[in-house]
Amino acid sequence: MIETLTPQQAWELLQEDTCAVLIDVRTKVEHTFVGHPLNAVHIAWKEAPDWQINANFIADVLLAVPDRKTPILLLCRSGQRSLEAAMALKNSGYLKLINIEDGFEGPLDQNKHRNNIAGWRFCGLPWQQS
Repeated sequence: MIETLTPQQAWELLQEDTCAVLIDVRTKVEHTFVGHPLNAVHIAWKEAPDWQINANFIADVLLAVPDRKTPILLLCRSGQRSLEAAMALKNSGYLKLINIEDGFEGPLDQNKHRNNIAGWRFCGLPWQQS
């Protein structure tokens, strides 16, 4: 089963369970220049320009999180890529998967801008840019 948490609930879980791992599945450019949650492990699910699934995604997660019982929280821009990545991890045997709803930047507002309605940054949770 893949659980869904709000950014605030995800942050609380990360504070309570020091074994839990947050994986940012966005592209390298998004992770670096848009910003990312503090201590997030970056493993892209898809990468520009062709947006093909990262063939090494599962292997890279296994290197970062070898124990398949470890809680893994996944985050992307708005919550869709991270859900796809969570499903792939579930199919590979990971047991505790959590998708962070609204991702890092949240959905588009009426002016087609992100970060104004929901998401990790909107909620004021710790993040940084590289």
